[in-house]
Amino acid sequence: MTASDERGQQIASLLKELTETWHQTIPVSEFMQISPLGYHDNRLKVTAPLSPNINLHQTMFAGSIYTLATLTGWGMLWLQQRLAEVNGDIVLADGHIRYLAPISGAPTAKVSWPDVDLSRLTLGRRVKVKLVVEIYVGDRCCAEFEGIYVSQPVPHT
Repeated sequence: MTASDERGQQIASLLKELTETWHQTIPVSEFMQISPLGYHDNRLKVTAPLSPNINLHQTMFAGSIYTLATLTGWGMLWLQQRLAEVNGDIVLADGHIRYLAPISGAPTAKVSWPDVDLSRLTLGRRVKVKLVVEIYVGDRCCAEFEGIYVSQPVPHT
């Protein structure tokens, strides 16, 4: 097995664990059917079907859009921590969203990882990272979310 194959299996396993973590710890994520589509080149893609997230206009409910964006950013930091083999408790410290167009089809939330050093967590220091999540339907960007996430070191027990 090549290093590339091993990396692909590691990513697939982590994405499965991420989905389980979301669904077990944030019940609305399971109802919304949020799931990662993939991770490649430091970019995470996440989706949720329209049907359980629909509003009276037959488009995605604004709260579902916000939740999808928030969890996509949270998931990216969680994934980066796993890949760096560091632990931290992640929270959204601040978030802002701009709704640009109605979401009337299957959305894809996309976030790229900036060059942030997570090793501070191993020194007992928190990490703060700004992530920008864009939500697309096809080639059209329908929402832009900017979140400040903080990860606190997990005390050793």
